[in-house]
Amino acid sequence: MSESTDATAAGTGKADKAGVTDRADAVDAVDAAGPADAAGPAGRIAAGYAFTGPALDLGALLWDGACLPDRQIRIPLAMLNRHGLVAGATGTGKTKTLQLIAEQLSAGGVPVFLADIKGDVSGITAPGVPGERTDQRARDVAQSWQPTGCPGEFYSLGGIGPGIPVRSTVTAFGPVLLSKVLQLNRTQEQSLGLIFHYADTKGLELIDLKDLRAVVAFLVSDEGKAELKGIGGLSTVTAGVILRALTAFEAQGATEFFGEPEFDTSELLRTTADGRGVVSVLELPAVQDKPQLFSTFLMWLLADLYTDLPEVGDLDRPKLVFFFDEAHLLFSGASKAFLESVTQTVRLIRSKGVGVFFVTQTPKDVPADVLAQLGNRVQHALRAFTPDDAKALKATVKTFPHSAYDLEELLTALGTGEAVVTVLSENGAPTPVAATRLRAPQSLMGPLPAADLDRAVKSSSLWSRYAEPVDRESAYERISAEQAAAEARAEAAAAEAEAGKQASKAAARGTGRGAPKEDPSLVEQVVGSGLFRSLARSIGTQLGREISRSVFGTARRRR
Repeated sequence: MSESTDATAAGTGKADKAGVTDRADAVDAVDAAGPADAAGPAGRIAAGYAFTGPALDLGALLWDGACLPDRQIRIPLAMLNRHGLVAGATGTGKTKTLQLIAEQLSAGGVPVFLADIKGDVSGITAPGVPGERTDQRARDVAQSWQPTGCPGEFYSLGGIGPGIPVRSTVTAFGPVLLSKVLQLNRTQEQSLGLIFHYADTKGLELIDLKDLRAVVAFLVSDEGKAELKGIGGLSTVTAGVILRALTAFEAQGATEFFGEPEFDTSELLRTTADGRGVVSVLELPAVQDKPQLFSTFLMWLLADLYTDLPEVGDLDRPKLVFFFDEAHLLFSGASKAFLESVTQTVRLIRSKGVGVFFVTQTPKDVPADVLAQLGNRVQHALRAFTPDDAKALKATVKTFPHSAYDLEELLTALGTGEAVVTVLSENGAPTPVAATRLRAPQSLMGPLPAADLDRAVKSSSLWSRYAEPVDRESAYERISAEQAAAEARAEAAAAEAEAGKQASKAAARGTGRGAPKEDPSLVEQVVGSGLFRSLARSIGTQLGREISRSVFGTARRRR
């Protein structure tokens, strides 16, 4: 974590002094004996962070150009399920803040899930390396810094890149999330939902993408068109759009992400024998050029947890804290239905003991309805180089509670590893806005060496469970088998008809009589056997059964 102590302090002091000029707290600041005076604004701000229960240490208060190590800024552990936002311009220290919070959660017995977009968070499982900058930061904020790694597991999407493969079935992924990643419009999304509904009612398991492709192709075939007539039908044009989108999706390597064994998201809730929470790191560098894919896949993980976890209400500590890095990618181009689902999931999953933190550049990257659900906030520096930047800065300032600082100036003057903080207190009220010099993470601030990462993956007890893909019978195989059987019956019927015709001709030549009329029952057998009529009879006991889905249309998995 880099520092420019003198320059940062000077810049912060300038912002702080400007911040009290037109506020009631300005009088206190002028009359106070000094910035550390308990009667002044700094004392009142610090008092808002004096919690009695377990809390995470974020750093020391910045006030009037000085870092005050005796004024500690903290966040109550019990409030981590009230969600949060870590925001700031590129290079301001968002990733290190994520790492700082995650390692303290792990030490407090709380499992953590985080996405490693650029490959620089894997070091959280290794002890940090002492250095001059780290030592200086520790002195500034009164931190007792000790190199410490966290217990962790490394995952990858479908086995692309290092990590234990994380897979989902198409059925479990659901139509809403899949529509988002395929970039379908509202009409096409509704049609995809209809396809999933049909597959559910017919007992056709959609495990991988070829299963979905087979069902779509069948429903626009001559045999399948009648299947959806009563519930709206599927146009050939819409089916073509969906099939083309699937082709493009597969070209990005998505075939690897769908299949079995399906990942059990309860693996993310584990703790070690000594009570520390396991940090689950999803390694995404290999797919960082496919942002819609990995952001939507992360939302599936959260939605699946929402579906499976019981209601627990407010706990002393969360059951899991989930970090969405590069959160703007999740909402870019999202449909109204998707945004409504995200909002509902974030709102409701709190009562299941799960906290969600969005990590992005500006608060405007997150929809207002989602932002309204976030109780904790760490805002790093923002830049105002363009009119649009200045507009975004003003909008960001308006989202903070009333402050003793001039936030518009302060947010452009913060140094790397400094941030403006406001969280929920133990009674659920917002704390005073506090400019903070953040602590240094105690784990390795950088990527784990490739050999060490590979060794950690292969030595995991989960590797043997999820490493090898399984391709069992599902919709594609059943449709292909029925098609092959139908073709065989047609060929047999045609051969029998031809044989009968030849026999009739021979008999006619021998007796002089006309050929007997062909037996129509064989033709009727072929013409009347719709592809799925036979299949429907074979699974008649499953008619009317539809897989239950959560707010995202994701299916509850079989445990």
